[in-house]
Amino acid sequence: MKTATLRAERLRSHRLSAPARTVTDAASHMLAVQSQDFIAGRWALASRTRGESALRTVDRAFDRGDLVRAWTMRGTLHIIPARDLRWVMSVTAERQRRQAAGRRRDLGIDAPMVAAVVAAAVPRLGDGGLTRAEMFEVFAGVGIDPAGQRGIHLLSELTLDGLICQGPVVARDGVSREQRFVLVDQHISEHAAPDDPLAELFVRYIDGHGPAGVADFAWWSGLTLGQSRDARDRATGRVHEVEEGMFVSVDRLRRSSNAPAVLALAAFDEYYISYADRTAVCAPEHLALVGPGKNGMVRATIVADGRVIGCWTHASASLGTPPELFESAGEAPAPGEEAVRAALARFTRFLDG
Repeated sequence: MKTATLRAERLRSHRLSAPARTVTDAASHMLAVQSQDFIAGRWALASRTRGESALRTVDRAFDRGDLVRAWTMRGTLHIIPARDLRWVMSVTAERQRRQAAGRRRDLGIDAPMVAAVVAAAVPRLGDGGLTRAEMFEVFAGVGIDPAGQRGIHLLSELTLDGLICQGPVVARDGVSREQRFVLVDQHISEHAAPDDPLAELFVRYIDGHGPAGVADFAWWSGLTLGQSRDARDRATGRVHEVEEGMFVSVDRLRRSSNAPAVLALAAFDEYYISYADRTAVCAPEHLALVGPGKNGMVRATIVADGRVIGCWTHASASLGTPPELFESAGEAPAPGEEAVRAALARFTRFLDG
């Protein structure tokens, strides 16, 4: 597949050139959007939605219980439709638990400690949930020091067990970056139950990320290559193989005639991060500038016609500071300054409402 065609099709499947009607529709289509940076995760959904979605619109979806945030794969926080959380975790939780086992042993986390945390936290979580700081206070109250990442690993363990997730956004003056931990059984009223969750995970990945292959799915899901090949085989007939090893959705989205050529995408955006090989959308010489770096960070990007052409930050966009544009490799002319400014302005309007 030609690189330009692959980019165009990925823009379409990511709903960047075929935006969804609402943020919840965008979330349902993408299934899981990387979101350890909560502002970036919310912007990733808004940038895949028609018109101008404000931050408060996304937050209301969390408050209604339509969306939650959880460690759904690779030990990383993702935004996911609430109804899809349980079945996704049924596929990915055990792999995540095995990958974290060594670190959790180092932190002294064992079954008795988890049981003590559950016994202390569950009675407190039933009344609107608790912030992370409040959860850590509960841990400390039963003699468990949350420092040194122990608290985070305990929260992750309770999530993998299907007990908790992050739900309503904590009310703050300005932009809130925090949610309340809530009990899954109380907060989520409807749970989807696909006949074959492993096949469903592959299909939903291809729907929101194709064209892509098994290695891409393995990276995104955190599953082994063997599990990923099994997922592909079990999804036969539900995805379309356009060339050997590359799959697309059987339902092709209609591209919007108003789709902008230049986009300001979030940090950790799925368009860049969710593939084993990112050189189709970003020149090899620029990969290190975007990330992941040694600290695991992946920078927000400026994308023109599907190519990553630079980086930006939330702060610089709010201040009107120009982004960091890369030197063109001659593949295509750089976009005009006005188009770049318009892409960044959409983000500032998202924050300001």
